[in-house]
Amino acid sequence: MTQYGYQILQVLITDLDPDQRVKNAMNEINSSKRLKFAVAERAEGEKILKVKSAEAEAEAKYLSGVGVAKQRKAIVDGLRTSIVDFSEGVKNTSSKDVMDLLLLTQYFDCIRDVGQENHCKTVFVPTSKAASDEMRQALIQAEATK
Repeated sequence: MTQYGYQILQVLITDLDPDQRVKNAMNEINSSKRLKFAVAERAEGEKILKVKSAEAEAEAKYLSGVGVAKQRKAIVDGLRTSIVDFSEGVKNTSSKDVMDLLLLTQYFDCIRDVGQENHCKTVFVPTSKAASDEMRQALIQAEATK
């Protein structure tokens, strides 16, 4: 246009129509970007869920441990009180006598609790050879009477 005396400084383009292959390529690029972003966001969400789940599990285990520790402390405090009360109430007893009595009481409590369950099929087997031989003989005699 300069040969006719005009100089073009700016042009407003209102309708751009590239080839169909170019349009398809651009659409695929945009689609791939959106898909990549969606996959990254989904993975980040799954990561957050796993981290929060692990944190919750750790907190639950910690609180469970604290509860068990408090329970054991209460048991020890109760045993200490029982030993002191028993020693003061019954004369001529040693601390070994008190501990033997407490262990026997705990043993009977355990047997009672196990025996109260309807579905329980627990068998207590003695650990000494003499007691095992006695149990064996008792089982043989019981089987023979059937």
